[in-house]
Amino acid sequence: MQEKVLGKRKNGMAFLLLFSVLYLAAIGGVVLASFMIEKNVWSAVLLFCSILWLAIGWAPFLGLKVLKPQEALVLTLFGKYVGTLKGDGFYFVNPFCTAVNPAAKTKLSQSGDVDGGSKPLVLNAGQAALNTEMVSNKISLKIMTLNNSRQKINDCLGNPVEIGIAVMWRVVDTAKAVFHVDNYKEYLSLQCDSAVRNIVRIYPYDVAPNVDTTGDGVADEGSLRGSSEVVASRIRDEIQQKVTEAGLEILEARITYLAYAPEIAAVMLQRQQASAIIDARKMIVDGAVGMVEMALERLNENHTITLDEERKAAMVSNLLVVLCGNHDAQPVVNSGSLY
Repeated sequence: MQEKVLGKRKNGMAFLLLFSVLYLAAIGGVVLASFMIEKNVWSAVLLFCSILWLAIGWAPFLGLKVLKPQEALVLTLFGKYVGTLKGDGFYFVNPFCTAVNPAAKTKLSQSGDVDGGSKPLVLNAGQAALNTEMVSNKISLKIMTLNNSRQKINDCLGNPVEIGIAVMWRVVDTAKAVFHVDNYKEYLSLQCDSAVRNIVRIYPYDVAPNVDTTGDGVADEGSLRGSSEVVASRIRDEIQQKVTEAGLEILEARITYLAYAPEIAAVMLQRQQASAIIDARKMIVDGAVGMVEMALERLNENHTITLDEERKAAMVSNLLVVLCGNHDAQPVVNSGSLY
């Protein structure tokens, strides 16, 4: 179904003035017909037409529509799609046309018109309170943000992770959004869940060996934590492929939350701590060995002290203990002979 824009019918003010004048004329006609001295056919006709307009003249006012910037109204006439009003202005359409928006009452964790711009109205009458919900069938064309709920998904290594995304989207084809899917907001939310699961299960949480995340058969260093921009882009493309038929455009997708699931978070934290400790120890050992080599070379160059192999081994051992130890060295003063 193709969208038909009726944006050139900004004639609401003219019709409003016309109907108002006709109402005033009908009131004047009733008064004039009732005070006419000579009762004839014309006075009866005038009275009948005036009363008829006063009885049904309110119906044309139903065709007056007001739209704000970035709003649209999908109109149907007796079940047939007649067009969409877009753009701010004061319009007049067929009074029998009805606005359609199946997602008007849908509330999602998103910004913008999450419930069609409705506000609960509370009317108090004595001790009774009546809650009425004013629902608007207008469709917002603004850019909105959908914060989908966090999901627990297994990555490519089988580790459960929790992830949440924020999707920036907007309606670009109102006819498709209304008529091609049952509820375009719920449809978008479900497609976001599906796309996140399809993409996250391709990546490991951290960089892992022998893992192909691009599908080219070559292992790479892609991961959820290290390649968040690439993952978000692939999620955005995946969602866009699904929601094009619903007349929606996905502008951007961002990962808002990423962590291991609570049941393995403590174990993975210990693993990360152990890996960090090992890396730190390797760096310390490499630096200590370099310092020992430098000390021996300087002693040999200056011929300050001549040490045999046994004393060199003892010196190397002592320096490594001092440089690689977790605590400050406790000096021991030897007041006797070296041998």
